[in-house]
Amino acid sequence: MTSYPNALRACFAASLLWLPSLPAASAPEEIQVYQDDSVGAGRFGLDLHNSYVVSGAQTADYSGGVAPNHQYRLTPEFYYGLTSNIELGLYVLADRDASGQTAIGGEKVRIKYIAPRPEGRDWYWGVNLEVGRVGARYDQNPWNTELKGIWGWRRGRWDVAVNANVDAALSGRKPPPPSLEITTKVGYRTAPNLSFGVETFNTLGDRRNFGRFSQNEQSIYAVSDVKLRGFDLNLGVGRGLTAPSDHWVVKAVIGVPLP
Repeated sequence: MTSYPNALRACFAASLLWLPSLPAASAPEEIQVYQDDSVGAGRFGLDLHNSYVVSGAQTADYSGGVAPNHQYRLTPEFYYGLTSNIELGLYVLADRDASGQTAIGGEKVRIKYIAPRPEGRDWYWGVNLEVGRVGARYDQNPWNTELKGIWGWRRGRWDVAVNANVDAALSGRKPPPPSLEITTKVGYRTAPNLSFGVETFNTLGDRRNFGRFSQNEQSIYAVSDVKLRGFDLNLGVGRGLTAPSDHWVVKAVIGVPLP
C-alpha cells in the first residue's frame, strides 16, 4: 500500500509535470461549490485545484492580464481545523498561459465556519471569508475579498448546495462595485464512493449590470465526486453559456490524504 508521504509526493509531482506540458477573464483559481465538509479540529488538509481552459478568449480583458485560452491554473489550498466548526485556509495561485509562461501570482487566506447540525436535520449552513493579494496577471485590483454564504441539504442519495458570493475589490485605481455570484450543486450518489451531478456558476453582476445575464459569466459543469484510496476527487467538464464566459473548461479538485 502507498504511504501517505509517498502519495503526497506523487500528487505534487503529477501536478508539476502537467504544468509545463500544457500549451496554456480566465478560469478562477478554484471552481468549487462549498459544502459542510471540514477537516476536523487539530488536523491539516490539502486540496489541489486544477483547471484548464480548453477553449476561451484569445485576448486578455486588460493590459497586463492573461488571455484565458489554453491557460492552466494550479492552486494548492492548505487548511487547518481550528475547531470542529472553524477552519483556516491558505491558497497559493499559480498558472501557465498559452505562450508557456508560468507564474506564481498571489496568495489568499480564508476562514470558514459551518454551524453545528443537530442529529436528524437534513440541512446545514455556514459562511466563508477570503482576503487575498494577487498580481496584475490575475486582477487589476491587487487586494480583493469575498464573502460566501453556504447552504446545503442532504437526504438519501441526494445532495444539494447553494453558495451566494459577494466579491469586492479592496484596492486599485478604479475598483468596481461589489458583485454577486450564485453557485449551485446537485448530486446523486450511485455508490458509497461515487456520485454524479451538475454544478452551475452564475454571476449576477454589480449595480451597473445586475441581472443582465448575457453580460456576465454563466457556466454549467457535469461533475463526478469520487473517493479513491483516501483521495477525494471532484472532476468536471464545463461549458460557458454567455460571451464573457470561457467556452470549455476541464477541472479537477484533488483532496490529498494527510496523516
